[in-house]
Order: sequence, then structure tokens, then C-alpha cells
Amino acid sequence: GFRARLAQEFPALAESLSAPRDRRSAIKLMSAALAMGGIAGCEGAPEGSLIPAVRAPAEIIPGLPNFYSTASLLQGVAAGIVVKHHMGRPIKVEGNPQHPASLGATDVFAQAEVLNFYNPERSFGVTFKGAPRSRAALEAALAQQKEAIAARRGAGFRILTGAISSPTLIAQIETLLKAYPEARWRQFEPVSRGNVAKGSAHAYGRPLDTLYKLDAADVILAIDSDLLSSAPGHLRYARDFAARRNPTRTAKMSRVYAIEPTPTLIGAAGDHRFVAGPRDLPRIISVLADAVLRNGQSSDAPAWVGAIASDLVANRGRALIHVGPDQPPEAHALVHAMNEALHGRGATFDLIEPVIADSSDDISELTEDMRAGRVTALLIIDSNPIYATPPALGFAEALRAVKFSLALTQTPNETSDACLWSAPMTHAWESWSDARAYDGSATILQPQALPLYGGFDAFEMLTKFGAAASTDALKRVQATWRPELKGDFTQAWKDALANGVAPNTASQKANARLLPQAAMISIPQPTDGLSLLIRPDSSLWDGRFAGNPWLQETPRAFTKLTWDNPLLVAPRLARRLGLENGDLVRVARGGAEAGAAVWIMPGQAEDCVVAHLGGGRKHAGPVGASVGFDVYPLVGAQGEVSLLKTGARAALASTEHHSAIFDGTGVHAKHATLAEFQADSRLFAGDHAPKDTLYRWRPEGPAAWGMSVDLNACIGCNACVVACQAENNVPTVGKDEVIREREMHWLRIDRYYEGAADNADIYLQPTLCMHCEQAPCETVCPVGATVHDSEGLNVMIYNRCIGTRFCSNNCPYKVRRFNYFSFAQAERRSPQSRNPDVTVRARGVMEKCTFCLQRIAEARIAADREDQPVGEVVTACQAACPTQAFTFGNLADAGSEVSKRKQSPLDYALLADQNTHPRVTYEARIRNRNPAIRGEET
Repeated sequence: GFRARLAQEFPALAESLSAPRDRRSAIKLMSAALAMGGIAGCEGAPEGSLIPAVRAPAEIIPGLPNFYSTASLLQGVAAGIVVKHHMGRPIKVEGNPQHPASLGATDVFAQAEVLNFYNPERSFGVTFKGAPRSRAALEAALAQQKEAIAARRGAGFRILTGAISSPTLIAQIETLLKAYPEARWRQFEPVSRGNVAKGSAHAYGRPLDTLYKLDAADVILAIDSDLLSSAPGHLRYARDFAARRNPTRTAKMSRVYAIEPTPTLIGAAGDHRFVAGPRDLPRIISVLADAVLRNGQSSDAPAWVGAIASDLVANRGRALIHVGPDQPPEAHALVHAMNEALHGRGATFDLIEPVIADSSDDISELTEDMRAGRVTALLIIDSNPIYATPPALGFAEALRAVKFSLALTQTPNETSDACLWSAPMTHAWESWSDARAYDGSATILQPQALPLYGGFDAFEMLTKFGAAASTDALKRVQATWRPELKGDFTQAWKDALANGVAPNTASQKANARLLPQAAMISIPQPTDGLSLLIRPDSSLWDGRFAGNPWLQETPRAFTKLTWDNPLLVAPRLARRLGLENGDLVRVARGGAEAGAAVWIMPGQAEDCVVAHLGGGRKHAGPVGASVGFDVYPLVGAQGEVSLLKTGARAALASTEHHSAIFDGTGVHAKHATLAEFQADSRLFAGDHAPKDTLYRWRPEGPAAWGMSVDLNACIGCNACVVACQAENNVPTVGKDEVIREREMHWLRIDRYYEGAADNADIYLQPTLCMHCEQAPCETVCPVGATVHDSEGLNVMIYNRCIGTRFCSNNCPYKVRRFNYFSFAQAERRSPQSRNPDVTVRARGVMEKCTFCLQRIAEARIAADREDQPVGEVVTACQAACPTQAFTFGNLADAGSEVSKRKQSPLDYALLADQNTHPRVTYEARIRNRNPAIRGEET
């Protein structure tokens, strides 16, 4: 009982008591805990001296932020970002509006990079066989290896990296390989896009990248697509997609079909979603190709397949098909042939040379060379193959046969633990580099701070193995771009840094012709029986982000799960096997097996189960270790899939039904078809707040802040959720507290299903504090902690809050969060990583969305200084959203964008009958249905 209480009050001491100890040690720690409890209330000023800068940099003004451009990388591909600094320390990430891949937006990985940078678990020292060693000892060992490698002309030397698009780093590696012609370089990514490259090679004779133009497409067909979630350029694609989805702001609304075995972001956002499992997809694609390429008709397919083909053909030059990376290369080649036949080249898509030159990620050859003794020295840079390869491959055993192995990693992981040597790698914010975006545009990555933990960058480490050269990364990057930046190099360099993109670096269109045989390719048919689909986790990706608590606690778009990656099964399959959420099963395929819990996924095909990567890490720090289930043993295994129910159960932390809004109306995300809306444009007129009453009170300040959320644009990517968390110092609470319904997110994305569970329509609705003009929370607070200001903001006075939670009970939207414990104090994060403009709330205090009041205050101060009305304010969720679903501004300004959006005939208020007069309203979801398709979409 004492330990349970201690875990609430003093988590760090509770960890010390967690291991079995003798009675004397336990009593000593209990005494220390009680003593510290008394001392903590009497803490004085911290020890040490704070020495201000004698001469502060000219660009740093106390109290005002600075912004520096760089890029966020995923699988080597760049998306431009801008990092916000306070007094020289990075605290927040925003998108770069001048970068073609982001257009000012971000994804969850970019938003969470602040925590990765300040991660206290980052590598900080050299180790040899797991024991600390000096840097000088490593330097001596590297000098010895360099001499031996040079004598063998590189024979036995291997370099293993993740996918790289950096021109400077690629040039350095190629120079090294020229000096050592017998050496080899392999790029390895656990989440493979190899099928995409092979598919374009089948279609055009060589691998090519495809750039899609969703804003130019009237009809889009997405087949098991990752176009809006993780494909290179997905932020840009999401923006272009949303530009054609609201019928009140586009001349012609696009129509989107999705055919998929499990729900995807584009499938949920589309107009028609068809569930097709792995057994059906090859046949459906073949039937579509026959109709598009040869005007054929088949009775061996559902009627809706013909309707889709007819719609695509009727919109030649304005139609587009996209297929996801998990489909076989033959499917990609056939889709290329269809897109060409639909006259899409130059209209809805373009072809360019690959941004990542070597897209192969098969390391079986390297593993076999290691096992056979053909590898004597292995350098691993920012890759974790011990964790991210199946045990059947035997990489860990093969690594033991390598005499010299060195892992350069940002955090200790499974691979650094297994290598002979490990060295700390600098964070991307601590070193110079460059990278290319999905379209080839180059960004120069500039350091945001001096290295926090020392370490090597990739350039310096490669220099240790090569000929004598400068280890200065800045000089190397400048040498790359000196011939490329025209005119005065000094000025062009500064402009490239300031803009976040080097001019005229986008790839040229590829001159490639479709091979005649591409249209005749047949897709291999999978074997009958249950199929296993292995996909990256939307928050943890391939496991590299498992140590980030923001990402671990982000509810997944459709399951609303946190801190877990269970096996997704279809409702029909669950009924057939007698499975319920949380049941533990053994998944077996081709001699490989793994354990996982089960989660029932509406809208999934019955003939497949879906496993997500990223769980079950052994060396991911205290945050990510032993969280979730490791499914890598199943990667690459072939054969029939079987599920064995073990009889045990696991507790899964889903926010499903947390903060539920019950009023008997079901789906609160209003929706209609385009035909219904065109027939009656006042379809949603009755969903506004009731007319003025005698008791209506209107704030009369100089501004009236409000927000409009476009449900046609929201794709549920969660960028807004993590951005809000980063901006407002919202703490994580951990899996156990989420299970108790105590998550702290100020912004949530409600997900609704409508229809049969096996193929339900999916609706998404971001929900935050509505800032009601007549707020129910305010009337019940006994101490006036929650009040209204003159500009219509529902504000919290934290010092008054006594934690009665009356306000939360009386809120019809259930958007207020309560600090049951000292969540912020218990977080494993540096205080320097927090936003200094936002209070860090303590135990017993209620909190909720403030419309980013600190940003409003900053705008007020600027307006007062310039003697002008308050200008534009952009909230954190609005800035991060790739689809511009959020619009925030001053309703008192009739010309503001938010005022215009609230005049839309789609505008409605959530729970309007509660008479709260919310300042947040929504634009209803409209679906552009094909009248030729009726009935069940399965």
C-alpha cells in the first residue's frame, strides 16, 4: 500500500522500490521518501550560478522567438519545417509554407521531434562490449581499421544505413567506395517501398518516382493507398486532396473511391469505400485494367467495379489511380498502364528519376556475407537491424561473426547493444546536412543548437574510415552547393537557409515510355486462407519512435488505441473465432510465430488480419521498452496464417468511449450527399444555435475569437493533436491512467461509425473546447476559476481552481481535462523543452483548450505597439493541419476568413439544442456519391 501511494506522489522513488529488496533497505527508502516529502515544500533557489551572456547575439531579443528553417526526414525524404526558438533553445516545430512538400503543414513525427531532441535517454558516450570507453580508444580502433581496410582495398568492409537522399552524404559515401572498390554500401528500411520501385521498373524499364496532382483530378481511385498518410509527399497530397473536397469552395467537387482490406485515411475521407481482402484485390485490379485498357466487361466482379471503371474512362485526363506499397509490383505496373491510358501523364501525375537512388531494402545478402565470414568490418549508421529484421534471417547471429562492428545511433537500441562498439550520433538539429523532398527539391539542414550530448555526425564518422579530409560538416555541405547556387554564393546561401529550400532543385520530368508488356502483366493470386498484412504504425512507424511518449499516447485514427499495437481482426472473423478485444493469441505463419492481443476493426476484410510494427522493443528506454507486441518475427514469413486463442487477456488503453457525448442522436458529425445538398442548400440551417433569448449575453470586446472546422478536409492524421500538446505543455499520463480515462489531450478527434460493422461509413470530427458564449462550466464553478473574457474566450484561472470538477461534469462536450496527479512533474522530459509562454499546470487543476491564448496575447502586444487592430492569429492546430481543416480568427472582422466560413450553408453548431452558443462550429461532411452505385459496398 505504501508503494502504491509512493508511485502517485514520488514516481522516481517508487522505481527504486520496485525491485525486491531486504526489509532494511525498504525501511531506509521509505524514511527518505517521507523526509523528502517535507523538504520538497521548503526548497529554495537552485544551487549554482547563472551567468548571462556578455554579448548576446544580435538576433536574439529577450521574450521574442526566433525561427530557423530545416527539414523533417522520414525514410530519407525531406519535408520542410521551421523550428521556433526561445532564447536560443528549440521548443516548437511548424511547417515551412515555402517548402513544396509541406506548404506550412507538419505530421506527427515532425511535431514530436522536440521530445526526440531533448530525450534524456539519448546516447552520450562511447561503449565497447557494452562498457564505457573513451573517445580516444575509439579513435585508435578506427585508425587501425582504416589501415586494414585500405590494405584490402575495402574487401570485407560494409556500410549499412537507412534510406538517404542527402547529396552531400551520398557523394561522400561514393567517394569512399571509389577509394575502396571492394567495399559495399546497403540502405535498409524496415518499411519497404520496394514494390513501388519494382512496379515502375516493370512498367518503364527502370525505377521512377511518381508525383501526383490530386488537385487536378476529378476522379480518384485509391487501392490500399497510403497517399494521405505516409507516402513521400503525403503532406502536399493531403493539401491538394482537400482543395477539391468542399463543394462551397471548389467549382467541381472531386469523387474519391477507395478499395482496401483495412481502413486508411483516404478510404475514410472518400466518397465510396469498398472492402476487398487480399484474395479479391488482384482480381479486382485485373478487371479494372481490362475495362480501362481494353474496354472489357466481366461478370466475375461486383457491379461497382464496372461503375468505377466507367467513371474513370469518362474523365480521361482528369482521372487518377493510386495503389499502395504493400501491393505486388505487378499491380503497380498495371496501375501505371491504366494511368497512361487515362491520359494522366502531365495532367494528374508526372514521372521523375528516383529521389532515393537505391530503393532496395533487402539485407539478406549482407546477412549471408556476415555469416560466411566475408565481412570483417561493419559500420551501421542510424539503423536498427537487430530489432527490425525477423529472427529467422539470423542477423544477430551473423553479426557475432564480424570482428569489428560499430553502431552510430542517437539512442541506445538493440543493434548498438549487440555491436562491438557503439558511438553517440548527433541529432539532425545539431549538425549541418542536406536532403531532398519527394519532388527532388533540396533543403539545407542547419543546426538548431550545439550538440547536447556530444557525439559524431555521419560525415565525421565516414571520414574516420576514408582518406584524410575535413570533418567539418558545414564545409562539406557548402562544397556541394557552391556550384549549384548561382550568383553571389554568400547571399544565395543565406537565402537558401532562410527560405528552407534551394531554388531550382526540383527534379526534371523523366523521359520514359510505357513498355507494351506493362498492360498485359498478370497479378499473382495469393493462396486461399487467412492473410497477414504487416503495416507501419501511424505513430511509432517501424519502432524508431517508440521512446517518444507523445507518439505512444496519441490515439490511433480508427482504433483510438494508445501505448499498444494489437492485431486487428474483422468483426466477422472475431465472431467466427470467438475473439473479443484484448484476447491474447499466437499468430503463426510459415514456421514463425508471435504473440499479440486482438482488437476488432470495423470495415476490415474477413480474410486478413493486420499487424502493426513498432511494438515490443527491448532497448527503447523507460518509455518504449516492452510496450506493445513485436511482430517482426512474422515479417517475410510465407505460408498459411493461423490464430490460436491462448485464453489469456491483455489490458489495452483505448480512448474509445472516453468523454462520450450522449444525447441519443448517434453521429454528431453532420453529413449528406452532394445530391442532397444541391437539392436543398439549407439542409443544415436548423443545426445552428437557437435564436437570441432574453438571457443571451454577448462579449463586447475589441475582438471576437472563433473557429470553423471543415469536416470535408479533416483526414484524422493527428498532427493537430500532437501540435496542441507541444504548444501547450500538455502532459502524457501513461497507459494505466489512459485506461482510467485520464488522458490529457486538449484536442481529440472523435471517430464515428455508421452502418453495418463489417463495412461502416467512417466520420471524423475534431473536438475541443467550444468557448461557449453561454458556457455551462462557468455557472457551476464555486470559485470562479473558469470565466469568460470580453473577447469571447472561456479562460481558466489556474490559481483559483480547487479541483471540484463541477465544470467537467457540466460540460456537454466533455472537453475539459483534470490533473489527477502531478502528470507534468512525472514526465521524463527536460524543462528546457517546454514552451515558456504557457503555464505548466499542477496536480488538482482543470485545463482545456485556450485557443492558444499565448499567441493571441502576442498578437495583442504587437497590435498595441503598432497602434493597429489585432491582426491574424494562427493556433497550433491550425498551423499543423495539412488540409487546412481549421480556420481561426476574429469574427468581429467581417472580412476575416473565419467569418466567411461561418457564412457557409454547411456551417452547424455541435449540440446546438444545448443553447451554449459555441464559438467553434463545423462545416458538414459532403460525399460525392456515384448514382450508378447503390446498395452494400463490399
